[in-house]
Amino acid sequence: MNRRRTLLVSSGLLAAAAALPVMAALRDDNRRLRATRAGRLWLVGTRRSLGYATARARRPRLDSAGRAELHQQFVINTAADVASELGQMKGVAMKIGQLVSFIVDALPPEAQAALATLQSDAPPMAPELAESVILAELGHRPRRLFRQFDPVPVAAASIGQVHRARLHDGREVAVKVQYPGVGDAIGADLANAELLYKLFSALTLKSLDVKSLVDELRARIGDELDYRIEAAHQQRFAQLFAGHPFIRIPQVIPEFSTERVLVTEWVDGQPWSTFEATASPATKAVAAEVLFRFAQGSIYRHRTFNGDPHPGNYRFHPDGTVTFLDFGLVKSWTEQETDSLWPLIDPLLAGDAPATTSMMVAAGFLAPDHGLDPQQVWNYVSAPYRPYFTETFCFSRSYVAETLGAVMDVRGPHRPVIEKLNLPTS
Repeated sequence: MNRRRTLLVSSGLLAAAAALPVMAALRDDNRRLRATRAGRLWLVGTRRSLGYATARARRPRLDSAGRAELHQQFVINTAADVASELGQMKGVAMKIGQLVSFIVDALPPEAQAALATLQSDAPPMAPELAESVILAELGHRPRRLFRQFDPVPVAAASIGQVHRARLHDGREVAVKVQYPGVGDAIGADLANAELLYKLFSALTLKSLDVKSLVDELRARIGDELDYRIEAAHQQRFAQLFAGHPFIRIPQVIPEFSTERVLVTEWVDGQPWSTFEATASPATKAVAAEVLFRFAQGSIYRHRTFNGDPHPGNYRFHPDGTVTFLDFGLVKSWTEQETDSLWPLIDPLLAGDAPATTSMMVAAGFLAPDHGLDPQQVWNYVSAPYRPYFTETFCFSRSYVAETLGAVMDVRGPHRPVIEKLNLPTS
């Protein structure tokens, strides 16, 4: 499983790296920026290809244990190289790395640790640059706006970094500052829709409506560049979960929040890695339920979802309470959209294969003339719902790895279903 997934990931990275340099030839005001970012991806793809070729050349001289060790080291080196490059690039490229970072349970621990640095440990910008953004947005330097301001960021991510500060009224706050030029970088990544359509077509399901998928991603990621949109999202979530015993949403300080600066109340808490390593099983169980209730409750009660649910956006507390951060990427659905999606769940959980398949056609997941056996469809789409078919279930890394393997294995027993699946835009 490790080797197969590594090869799939590697081939995807290399395909992306090979396709993206085409951006250098496009007639656009941002041609140079596009070429630079594409070139960096091409270089990391080339380095990993050479590394793989070297490893392959050494394999015949090694016994089985040596070959296994060589393969594992190649995976670790690849993860470290990709994490380093994407962390430096910021923007969409780093967001892709964040997504990968928490669905790679089959990789060695050292590789997982390397990719996990993308969750909150990206290289920060210089203090002078952060100060220049604050000055441009709020009209004053940090030393005038705040009683205290730490120029060293406490976290750096794909779009901006966070500084700890204290207002003149004594409140501790988190000051999120957008990287200068990140809008241009993301624009370079997203501007050419045709290239993205072709790239996704090469890497995704055959029947996928690539145009709708790319257009939706471009719209949602574009929203993240305006912190005023994020502030509005965060204020809404804070209202929705006000008074909740286990879910915390930091309050926005609107008078200090602009397009590129967002100030919210400061919340102390443990990051994911510390909580995972030190919390008791009982506390972890509470936190797991909180995560579930927040994600599912947001969808089924409020028709909205925080679309950036990676571990860097959680802070854990000793009683299992969880603080949720970063509401830049939020998706909301209309009642009409959910009316076509939600009816799928009941027949799926009831094991009713014909009804599940019919609902999938109605929602746009399958074409009316798909020609598939309903039981075959149900066997595939029910894989992630296995925990809900029994009264008790133990979630584990092996469960996640097995389920992802079943869902993503395009050459496995579910291939006929996978090849005919589509994802509705909503």
